[in-house]
Amino acid sequence: MISILRELLFFLPPALLALLFYSNIIRWSGRSKKPNLPPGAIGWPFIGETFAYLKSYPATSIGQFMDLHISRYGKIYRSNLFGERTIVSADAGLNRFVLQNEGRLFECSYPKSIGGILGKWSMLVLVGEMHREMRTISLNFMSNVRLRTLLLPEVERHTLLVLASWPENSPFSAQEEAKKSRSTILAVIERKMEERNKKTSNGREIIEEDDLLGWALKQSNLSKEQILDLLLSLLFAGHETSSIALALAIFFLEACPKAMQELREEHYEIAAKKKQRGECRLSWEDYKQMEFTQCVINETLRLGNVVRFLHRKAIRDVRYKGYDIPCGWKILPVLAAVHLDSSLFQDPHQFNPWRWKSCSCCVATSNNNFMPYGGGPRLCAGSELAKLEIAIFLHHLVLKFRWELAEPDQAFAFPFLDFKKGLPIKVFKNIT
Repeated sequence: MISILRELLFFLPPALLALLFYSNIIRWSGRSKKPNLPPGAIGWPFIGETFAYLKSYPATSIGQFMDLHISRYGKIYRSNLFGERTIVSADAGLNRFVLQNEGRLFECSYPKSIGGILGKWSMLVLVGEMHREMRTISLNFMSNVRLRTLLLPEVERHTLLVLASWPENSPFSAQEEAKKSRSTILAVIERKMEERNKKTSNGREIIEEDDLLGWALKQSNLSKEQILDLLLSLLFAGHETSSIALALAIFFLEACPKAMQELREEHYEIAAKKKQRGECRLSWEDYKQMEFTQCVINETLRLGNVVRFLHRKAIRDVRYKGYDIPCGWKILPVLAAVHLDSSLFQDPHQFNPWRWKSCSCCVATSNNNFMPYGGGPRLCAGSELAKLEIAIFLHHLVLKFRWELAEPDQAFAFPFLDFKKGLPIKVFKNIT
């Protein structure tokens, strides 16, 4: 055997031998080369810097942890969070890169506790083909046509019911009023599923139902557990983001009389035109006329940052701006850090809805730097519905009430947003 190898080596051209030798040198040197990681610190053993990272801070800031690390290491740095080697990004370019390369270079990677709360089939924790299927079902249900014809009237009906229950000149929690109880969500959904399945099995004709449950039962082959987790994840995401965004809008507007006045004038004009047409309910055309309202919503989402960061994991070795992101490392795109970046938004800590009317107020107002609902293949499926809900709520709120804070309060990130006192307000009926 050895003699055969010697003969083969003898007949191999010297150039080929040199090429084999050189390629092996490159391969082995590549293996031993250390990745060029971003600067940073790992903190304490096991827990890393997790406790410092989770310390609460005002919602209109990025917190002391982020401020300190960005000033010390730059907008891209490494840390140890939740027991994982993590790269934290306050860089707009890297955040976009991560979101646009979902499924190719990165994948969603939230803590296991999230899956335990929302279920293993929740869209928040799913990756790959199953996530795409769940998202497609959600997008089809919340299509533009359904927003116009079915969801807008329902949103307005529920808004009017909530506002009709508000007591005048008596303090109550605006945050709690913007929320709905979730304690029996699963039980109610499961009961309705069983009722509809029972009707089907008995051969009874079911009237077409225009809710997401009916849609999922008819339009997919998902199991009962998968449908439950899909519905709960959508209810959780939509409930939390929309309700806290509404509370933030109430909070910001109360402190900005000029914005309040312009908003009220816009909705008085819409209401007057609607009355002239002899209509009593909002139409899609009315909604599209709420231009300053959309500015208020954008500014509320930018300054309040309901979705502050995302959890991703590198599924391949990645290189970005000279830094290596090794396969298996977690990466945390911090959206709030981009929205509050003074190099992208002028006076970023000020509530200024007019910045969305003209680029003169903002260096960059494009979607490239404004991602309140994430981006890429995992862009929130209910983002348009959320904007619709907020706009309709504000329409009826400013027409019916004036309000003031019953006592000082402020939104804090824990790291999820919450008002410490529940945002206590007093409302007074408008005199027209």
